Amino acid sequence: MPRLLIIPLLAAALGLGWFWYVGGFDQLAAWAAQEQQHFQNAIARALRAARTGEAGALTALLTVCFAYGFFHAVGPGHGKVLIGGYGVGRKAPVLRLVAISVISSLGQSLTAILLVYAGVWVFHLTRQHLTDLAEEIMAPLSYGAIVLVGLWLLVRGVRHALSLRQPAADHHHHDYHHDHDHDCGHRHGPTLDEVERAGSLRETLALIGAIAIRPCSGAIFVLLITWQMGIALAGIAGTVAMGLGTATVTVAVALAAAGTRGGLVTALAGSPLLARAIPVAEILAGLVIVSLASGLLLRALAPY
Repeated sequence: MPRLLIIPLLAAALGLGWFWYVGGFDQLAAWAAQEQQHFQNAIARALRAARTGEAGALTALLTVCFAYGFFHAVGPGHGKVLIGGYGVGRKAPVLRLVAISVISSLGQSLTAILLVYAGVWVFHLTRQHLTDLAEEIMAPLSYGAIVLVGLWLLVRGVRHALSLRQPAADHHHHDYHHDHDHDCGHRHGPTLDEVERAGSLRETLALIGAIAIRPCSGAIFVLLITWQMGIALAGIAGTVAMGLGTATVTVAVALAAAGTRGGLVTALAGSPLLARAIPVAEILAGLVIVSLASGLLLRALAPY
């Protein structure tokens, strides 16, 4: 592995380890939870105003719902882990990563809407039942799906790394006769397109599904309250606003991941080292996703 990659990766690992050791992640989660509580109170006030038909009440509701979604996404969550890890480990156009971030966040809103209205109309479930369903069943399913995606990235990276250990001659068998004259323009380092391929539609759908399967508890609260108040459309609009607020964070993570990967591969473009760097990035991304998602899964299953 080239020193160019070892130094920044080691620095990042040490930085994350130190941040975890000093309780940085716990402090970040506590701060985000506190801010969410503030916005929940603001949402309740906006809902009361919307029910009485006050001017500007709907705008206020959408604004606080958007802010709630943002602070909800800032705390520990699975969407950022998956999108960030995938963006570093796999070649994907930036616009595609952004689209995955937005669609998966809005998918969480859609899941919440379907869960709440199916629950209250078909199964006559209470708020506690719906919240338990989201946290005790759908959340572990989401974490488990993300672990599988991480394992897929890890296995893929290991397979690519092992393939590079084959004799060099194996990579020079062509279906046609090739003259190895040094003047023929033969390249001794792979291009980026030859090393990587864009992910398939199946990968994209798997990423979106793994994130969207878990609805936000705040969205469930808003949907149930507005349904009981008789202003269901306001609740649905607020839930979509929450999804867009969440998307602002996941999009930022996607852009950072794409930029990190792009910087590394650009520095090695045209070099034989690029072929080795790509599987290393996949392995590291897979390990990060598996470790973090496994932690979230174990925490979700801890009471049981």
